[in-house]
Amino acid sequence: MKENKKDNTESEIPYLITVQNLNAFYSDFQALKNINLNIKPFTVMAFIGPSGCGKSTLIRIFNRMNDYIDGFRIEGNVIISGEDIYSKTVHTENLRKQVGMVFQKPNPFPKSIFDNVAYGLKIQGIKDKKFIEERVEKSLKQVVLWDEVKDNLKKNAYGLSGGQQQRLCIARTLAVEPSIVLMDEPTSALDPISTAKIEDLIFELKNKYTIVIVTHNMQQAARISDQTAFFYLGEMIEVGKTQQIFTNPKQKRTENYISGHFG
Repeated sequence: MKENKKDNTESEIPYLITVQNLNAFYSDFQALKNINLNIKPFTVMAFIGPSGCGKSTLIRIFNRMNDYIDGFRIEGNVIISGEDIYSKTVHTENLRKQVGMVFQKPNPFPKSIFDNVAYGLKIQGIKDKKFIEERVEKSLKQVVLWDEVKDNLKKNAYGLSGGQQQRLCIARTLAVEPSIVLMDEPTSALDPISTAKIEDLIFELKNKYTIVIVTHNMQQAARISDQTAFFYLGEMIEVGKTQQIFTNPKQKRTENYISGHFG
């Protein structure tokens, strides 16, 4: 998978992620129905919709996290950087270097702050101590955590606050330099101040990464995303520029959800 370089001419930017005629199943249950979606690089795409509508299933398809679930299967194509990620030639380890994941609840490892961020580099076999130290510092600075922890890098990550832990997990994801960062409700377990810091961070990160975020918080989607897709009962009802989706939706079901009439 090739790393994408930012292009100043938006119209010339190819799609980084393309989903074609995607259906997803958990055994006999169909979780996603005929999804077609394109995501450009260096944008924030938000998935909104009520619980159980397929948002998290789709975001986990992008780095094949659903492979661990018995009975899960897909039909259709998911193409990232020009490669069908469900092709037999794709190694999931390589895919997950390019497509990082941040989960709903902060999940630091029971290790030091330093070792949390260095973890992905070390399992890739990188042994250059100076390189690892530089990458750890760079990643912690990217998530605006360096100044808060630089004197305590050997301390256990569990000693950090919830918001700091989530930023640490984002730093851990960034350390291996992915092209895409998936975020599955990354602020739902955080207080408003920590949530605001993560939102500010997402806004900055899209200059270097493509971000796909699942959120139940429609105000959050409106604040931070460039594009929004609304899902309902496994279908993608509507996708478009965030401002259009929130101010002038084309579908009645989208309008009803955004106005609070259901969901």
